[in-house]
Amino acid sequence: MITGELKSKIDRLWDAFWSGGISNPLEVIEQITYLMFIRRLDILEQAKENRANRTGRSVENPIYGADTQVLRWSVFINESPENMLTRVRDGVFPWLRTLGGEDSTYAHHMKDARFTITTSNLLTKAVDMINGIDMADKDTKGDLYEYMLGKIATAGQNGQFRTPRHIIQLMVEMMAPQPGDEICDPACGTAGFLVASAEHVERTHREALFEPAQRQHFNESMFHGFDFDSTMLRIGSMNMLLHSVENPDIRYRDSLAESAAGEADRYSLILANPPFAGSLDYDATASDLQKVVKTKKTELLFLALFLRLLKPGGRAAVIVPDGVLFGSTTAHKELRKLLVEGHKLDAVVKLPGGVFKPYAGVSTAILFFTKTNSGGTDNVWFYEVTSDGWSLDDKRTPLLSEDKLGPLVGDTDLTEDEHAKNNLPDVLSRWRRRNGSEQERERTEQSFCVPKVEIVAQGYDLSINRYKEVIRKEAEHRAPELIMSDLSRIEAEIQQRMGELKGMLG
Repeated sequence: MITGELKSKIDRLWDAFWSGGISNPLEVIEQITYLMFIRRLDILEQAKENRANRTGRSVENPIYGADTQVLRWSVFINESPENMLTRVRDGVFPWLRTLGGEDSTYAHHMKDARFTITTSNLLTKAVDMINGIDMADKDTKGDLYEYMLGKIATAGQNGQFRTPRHIIQLMVEMMAPQPGDEICDPACGTAGFLVASAEHVERTHREALFEPAQRQHFNESMFHGFDFDSTMLRIGSMNMLLHSVENPDIRYRDSLAESAAGEADRYSLILANPPFAGSLDYDATASDLQKVVKTKKTELLFLALFLRLLKPGGRAAVIVPDGVLFGSTTAHKELRKLLVEGHKLDAVVKLPGGVFKPYAGVSTAILFFTKTNSGGTDNVWFYEVTSDGWSLDDKRTPLLSEDKLGPLVGDTDLTEDEHAKNNLPDVLSRWRRRNGSEQERERTEQSFCVPKVEIVAQGYDLSINRYKEVIRKEAEHRAPELIMSDLSRIEAEIQQRMGELKGMLG
């Protein structure tokens, strides 16, 4: 997690942007991201130069040419504030738009990017702050993003709100992406799911990525993200580049409005938190999605889209509002029936209501399913998360020390009290045993399995409370006559004391 000192620097820089006339939070993040990326390019070039010096060879695939050395971060930060502003505005930024070649997704998104810092004082403050960030630490960069995105006051409008990083990590760890996967997020925003997937593959399959063809797949064809917000696409594209994915497929697409025919049966893994914006007009929705489920509800349309995009055998982990689990409309029931009968519904993980605060108080769950086109649901694993490690109010303060947060803490490393504050390691551990010992769990416990036949009998209701058994302790109450006797005695004592008090006053 980022330090309090760095948070203070960000806060001061945020105020500086505001007073400098840049009040749109996304624009602030965009400008800071550009500068972080420019510094990262210089660090990568320095690493190439150091490698060349050690081997006695020339620099391999240099980022900067002889005529662009003056555009390097390490060069222009030593100039006067006025000269630095001129250099970045008139030199670095036009060059940045052409970086990666005309065909790269990065260049495509950067062609409309604007450098909006207009004063040398503001640029100097931004450069000083970014100079204090350890760019080699991916966690620091990720936490910096989270902290900045947390300052977006308009988040939550139109269904767009940030997915907490630890929830993303939980979903990625449960899906365990493999080097051969093609991963898609059709509502990618800043590409949080794709970044976490890349980090997982690099951590768990490092040796496989040494193979040239596999590395090329990782850089160019493994990660796919769609969004219809050009600012989000730029931030997401740079976020992937900052996490060492050179040419991700991050592109403009209105996922619900455009036909998915060209993308059908393509992806092996989908990770997403699609927007819950309410309803769309039928005319604004792709006709092939309406054939899967006739509805205006965006959350249902996105699930239909995921089923179209996945190849047979492909898996998905997606966040849905609670209404998807038990909604009584025909569309709700048809979609749940399709998941259970037509494909393989693997699990339902119920999240606590405050996970998305302060952006939204919506209650949500994570659906895990596999596209089969031929059924396959035998049992559905349910888990009710009661605490994710942070308070469930608007402040979302951590309840445990940093080393006890997130899903990657060993479940045996947490005491019973610590587990009560962070269920995520237990979720991950029990998910891996869902086809074994979890089958024997009682319905009174935090996780259990429900056979398909019972779900069918309940009209395909997927709410955990429908199947969970609650043990109520038998309460012992005193006999009414004893209570009445005590009340009479107390009343008599009150009257006696009141009489004594009147005597004292009279």
